[in-house]
Amino acid sequence: MFTVKYEKLLAGRSDLFRASEVRELLKLTEGRNIISLAGGLPDPRVFPKEKLAQIAHDVIAERGDKSLQYSPTIGVTEFREELKKFLSRKGVKINSDDDVIVTTGSQQALDLIARVFIEKDDEIILELPTYLAAINAFRLSKPGMTAIPIDEDGMRTDILEQEVKRLKWLGRNIKFIYTIPVAHNPAGVTMSVERKKELLEIASKYDLVVIEDDPYSYFIYEEGIDVTPLKTLDKEGRVMYMSTFSKILSPGLRIGWVLGNQYAISVLERAKQTADLHTPTLTQYIGMEAIRRGVVEKTIEEARKIYSVKRKAMIEALDKYMVKDAWWPKPVGGFFLMVSIPSYEIDTKKMLPEAIKEGVAYVPGASFFANGMGWNTMRLNFSYPTPEEIDEGVKRLSDLIKRKLKGKTEKIMPVNLFRT
Repeated sequence: MFTVKYEKLLAGRSDLFRASEVRELLKLTEGRNIISLAGGLPDPRVFPKEKLAQIAHDVIAERGDKSLQYSPTIGVTEFREELKKFLSRKGVKINSDDDVIVTTGSQQALDLIARVFIEKDDEIILELPTYLAAINAFRLSKPGMTAIPIDEDGMRTDILEQEVKRLKWLGRNIKFIYTIPVAHNPAGVTMSVERKKELLEIASKYDLVVIEDDPYSYFIYEEGIDVTPLKTLDKEGRVMYMSTFSKILSPGLRIGWVLGNQYAISVLERAKQTADLHTPTLTQYIGMEAIRRGVVEKTIEEARKIYSVKRKAMIEALDKYMVKDAWWPKPVGGFFLMVSIPSYEIDTKKMLPEAIKEGVAYVPGASFFANGMGWNTMRLNFSYPTPEEIDEGVKRLSDLIKRKLKGKTEKIMPVNLFRT
């Protein structure tokens, strides 16, 4: 029987489509009795199921054909206006020449930004580490990626300026700086207000655009943490701000957005037309009513309390069980933290199958490092498992690491997670 050799027909760029380690882990652990500290799933208890069911009923009953029909690529006008009001209440500055486009989750926003801004051999600037799905989205356009280390106060702006100068001297075409300034994924750290101002000063000095990704600033667990968006501090229209309902209402609605300069948004709109025509109309109307009825704000408030308890459980478990000299920044917000194992002899990707046999899963850290480092790190999630599962999962993981380190000949030294 003749078999078509599809591998000969695929475009060369298909090799750049890399499977997300998080998505692959979800498939691997599905239906198995494994404590997952891997994917950043919201706790299902926070989903306002009854309220959303009522909203969905009301939307279809009252808006009928409108809610089930095609809608504008940029988004349902009524929803976009409600979204702007929601963002303004959150403290996001909206300029007179700004507009907002509704995307099918924030992942599509990243994909559209890559399509619109990046050409082969352009340069983009990322944090080290950074969100792995952003790296995957940007990689398809074949840019150079310059990674700037972060610490407990966020992106190292002193290193950022050095690297921008170097790239300019080399004649590189820098398209943008991508940053997750508040409740960073994967590290959990938050950029200080001084660093935010310095970043914007550098962007202004060298005429750069900033892509601000903000899915987690709704979940801050300590007092006195500055969560002012870069978009609000920006005085020159350099910041494009993106966020999502996935963590604050439901990922199943697949609603994200980009707020920024009208011209840039119009180009994203044209790119989206070729991708999926528009974000589902029904979910936009559901999201609109969820804002109007106060469901979004109430869900955030209740979720923050639940995640605060889990974050405490994660920190206490690491303090109690993790091998001596392992290092992690204390997350002030979000769903994650990143652990650095104090031995370069351990590769967390190679260790993962052993961890799964022990009944615990995590995300190997190397995928978050655009410079190819981070193979002795792992990202741990605390939003989905229960506090009891967090404690047991960290214990199993720590016991495995201790066994692997036992008898190692190399001298164990404290390792800074973001060391390059």
